[in-house]
Amino acid sequence: MDIQQIRNATLVVNYANQVFLIDPFLGEKGSLPPFGETPNAVPNPLVDLPVDVSTLLDPDAIFVTHLHADHFDETAKEILPKQIPLYAQNQADAATIREAGFTNVSSFENGLALGDIRVYHTSGRHGVGEIGQRMGTVSGLVLTHPDEPTLYIAGDTIWCEEVETAIEQHAPDIIIVNSGAAQFLTGEPITMSQRDLLAVHQAAAEATIIVSHLESVNHCLLRRDMIADFLAAHHLSAHFLIPDDGETISF
Repeated sequence: MDIQQIRNATLVVNYANQVFLIDPFLGEKGSLPPFGETPNAVPNPLVDLPVDVSTLLDPDAIFVTHLHADHFDETAKEILPKQIPLYAQNQADAATIREAGFTNVSSFENGLALGDIRVYHTSGRHGVGEIGQRMGTVSGLVLTHPDEPTLYIAGDTIWCEEVETAIEQHAPDIIIVNSGAAQFLTGEPITMSQRDLLAVHQAAAEATIIVSHLESVNHCLLRRDMIADFLAAHHLSAHFLIPDDGETISF
């Protein structure tokens, strides 16, 4: 298995000889306005893509965990080939994606099989209270194969009962979490904070945890160096990986 951190939540996962593009956020640096009612009001994305976008346009399948602009942007809608198999978190999102011209769209809400690869849908909470409700439905996914470690991509979620349940049900070997502690001017973070990372480790002490969704959008204030310092202070660095944009991790 190879996992390449592209930018924000965008990943390229080579799993059992299949290449999956996760949450494509492909626009040029500064091509989107800042998210509203958030600190650090500068245009998004904050950084360039670390690879030539042409290398991302021919995966075996695309997974979109939800339709926020930093997970499936207008550039992705424009330049990704419309016939590639694309899997959305539910039928409503699938219908919206079809409206953008994609012709091979279905949902992974009830799970699916891609050859010997099994894909399972997981749930999450993109914040709490009123803000969490405004963020809408989000999801993650689990990949399993007889010859590969079990991979859990949690998606845009804080630590919550749904994440705990996914870990209990699937016992993942590798967990990718979206951190950055994204936040608005009021309320709690809507992606994982340092405290949430600690909770994930406590629930999956044997898993390797990859921290994604960092330093790419204006309201993610928790940086890589801050996470690394926190993990070191808690003697947890050996259990976590914090890849740079463009970096590939092989298992």
